[in-house]
Amino acid sequence: MKKIIYLFILLLPFPILALTYPTLHYRNALIYDLTDNTILYEYQSEEKTSIASLTKIITTIVAIESIDNLDETITYTKKMDSLVRWDASVAGLKVGDTITYRDLLYASILPSGADATTALALSLSGSIESFVFKMNELAQKLNMTNTHFVNVTGLDAEGHYSTAKDILTVLKYALANPTFKEIYTTKEYTLTNNLQVKSTVNNKNSNLDTSRIIGSKTGFTKEAGLCISALINSNNHDILIITIGAPTTKERYNITDALELITFLDNNYNNQLIKTKNDIIKTIPVNFSNISTYDITLKKDITYYLPNDYSKKDISIKYTGLEELSYYNKKDEQIGNIKIYYQDKLIYQEDIFLNENIKINILKILLYYKYFIITIVIFIIIIIIIIRKKRIKRLAK
Repeated sequence: MKKIIYLFILLLPFPILALTYPTLHYRNALIYDLTDNTILYEYQSEEKTSIASLTKIITTIVAIESIDNLDETITYTKKMDSLVRWDASVAGLKVGDTITYRDLLYASILPSGADATTALALSLSGSIESFVFKMNELAQKLNMTNTHFVNVTGLDAEGHYSTAKDILTVLKYALANPTFKEIYTTKEYTLTNNLQVKSTVNNKNSNLDTSRIIGSKTGFTKEAGLCISALINSNNHDILIITIGAPTTKERYNITDALELITFLDNNYNNQLIKTKNDIIKTIPVNFSNISTYDITLKKDITYYLPNDYSKKDISIKYTGLEELSYYNKKDEQIGNIKIYYQDKLIYQEDIFLNENIKINILKILLYYKYFIITIVIFIIIIIIIIRKKRIKRLAK
């Protein structure tokens, strides 16, 4: 009886659980596969929130696009210094310092210097307000519909907000700029005034190993909490991690969360083999040839970055094209197209070309048209018989 019950339990349809991300400290999060351009995970990614110094991502890219010569020098003035709030993070610029625009860009991203972003805004646009107008223009251009800026630093202010998804949008845009990417992925830099600036992620007073974080921009305010945007690589895929709203304690939860997510990706995702080049995708009939069917296969093995527990039921293949071949079809002729989907997302497509000539088989043609040929022969015989009978009658007269 026990064996029967046990067998019955085994036969019950158990649900397949989707990959579950670890519960961490952030309030908003988004993980994006930059290599395959797909969202891997999001949590409250469209919720409007303060974003602290993640603001400096757009501040910096707007500045880069406004600068003609990165090595042009400016002087850090008393007016610039007076506009930096006492509670803002700074790079350490002093009134009278002569620095380049390039210096200011590094000082904006690495130590998150409000003094640097203020200097950029005033020297490039004449005022904070004019520069912020450019930031909102770019946000609108990028369709960041849940974003609005009122300052260049990210300090909490009414009307200054964004979302994790909008931060992803501008970060992708910024990383496409070689100058921004070089700055974003730099760990430390020495300005022309000999001031050394370091990435906020690489804190020597911390015991955290942040070597897996290729590039980053962190942030913190009371309303935004601890935030981070990070570029990492896992299983040969460039990944963007964005988290907002971690609580502010002695722990650097924005960074520890990012490190835990990296480990999670390492352990739970990989380039999964979806189809091999030897797999037969479709077999179609061939008419009037020595071969009766033709197998359609792919040019190469197809891999895609997916969870290790992905369901093969979520993979679908669609073939569109010729449903039969004959000797009319020639080598290198396009006969169709294959599209491979994961769930509803197109992950691969390939045009299919005939890789051999279809040879004609006369016997098969004759066999195929045998009834027609027989009918024609009988018809001809009947005509001949009729003609002969008429000729015989004429001769008899």
